[in-house]
Amino acid sequence: MTEVIGVRFKKVGKVYDFDPVNLKVDKDSYVIVETARGVEYGQVATPNHEVEDDQIVRPLRRVLRAATDEDKKTVEENQRLEKEAFTICEKKIRAHQLEMKLVEVEYTFDRGKILFYFTADGRVDFRELVKDLASVFRTRIELRQIGVRDEAKMLGGLGVCGCPLCCATFLDDFAPVSINMAKDQGLSLNPSKISGSCGRLMCCLKYENEAYQDLLRTTPPVDSLVETPNGQGVVTEISLLRGFCKVRLEDSNEPPRLYRKDELTVLRPGRIRARRSKSKSADHGESSAKAQEAAHKPEPAPQKAETLLAPKGEEERGENRGKNQRPPSRRPRENRENKEKRENRNRENREGRENGENRENRSRPPRRYPPRRPRKTGEGKPEGKSEE
Repeated sequence: MTEVIGVRFKKVGKVYDFDPVNLKVDKDSYVIVETARGVEYGQVATPNHEVEDDQIVRPLRRVLRAATDEDKKTVEENQRLEKEAFTICEKKIRAHQLEMKLVEVEYTFDRGKILFYFTADGRVDFRELVKDLASVFRTRIELRQIGVRDEAKMLGGLGVCGCPLCCATFLDDFAPVSINMAKDQGLSLNPSKISGSCGRLMCCLKYENEAYQDLLRTTPPVDSLVETPNGQGVVTEISLLRGFCKVRLEDSNEPPRLYRKDELTVLRPGRIRARRSKSKSADHGESSAKAQEAAHKPEPAPQKAETLLAPKGEEERGENRGKNQRPPSRRPRENRENKEKRENRNRENREGRENGENRENRSRPPRRYPPRRPRKTGEGKPEGKSEE
């Protein structure tokens, strides 16, 4: 176990652990700590406490001292200089005609470095801008490109709910949000309704996702064949939070009935989970003839799914293979035999070279030449013939 304290450097930011070095601090007090960027001024988020050694992020830096009134005045002076640096940097960006948006300027506590945070659509060549800023401020300059979510967190604002942005209020880090969360909750997929001020999916979609996942496990999905107190039917619509399902009974022209999910027994699960019915007329109990036929006669499962569910032994023998499925490709037997002969010949040649044999002693048969013609003697006459 190691004693640490948690320090936060921004109003809503990550909490980092530091070694207090026998210093007892209270929550919301200020300390001077040593970081990778240099000496920093931070606020204590969690007082002295002990954590497991394997949970500590190495290296564990130490606290230098408790902050004083002079340190607070230094921070206020840095904030005033940050506003001036922001104005100067914007003028330099326009002078260099760079396609970037300056978001925030931050001074380190010892004023050894200035950090400029900006957003841009792509990569920006700001080398000349850095040289120009360094000649003005006479200190180290660092430009960091951030995303739109980080921009919204730094600037703040109000969300569609009328409350301050969650990222600028209490969220320490951004959690991954996907479009499937909106589908599971039955929300409209209109980007303007599920996107936040940053243009990305709203972070609040993550809050109730676990609750909806638990409800989806216990609620029959849409298009499921279920058993009701009045007979079998097909689920047309579900209400996850209320725990009700609309079921269209088979062999009945009546509008869908409302049942509690506890009264239903799933006979065949549906293909679509927790999505609203595509036809709006189902809310009023009206549907077309085609929709009724589809509800009365559920579509059979595809043939490929049946093949995947077949026992392993039958698949290997090919007893359940469909007509439209192509058999696995097999190499001809001749190719395998030729490959074995070639491997044996290569092995014999390799062994012969290791034993110091000549190339003439290899297993390759000698080359046969055609028989030679008889030589001619005299003045172009063949041998064994005389003049008449």
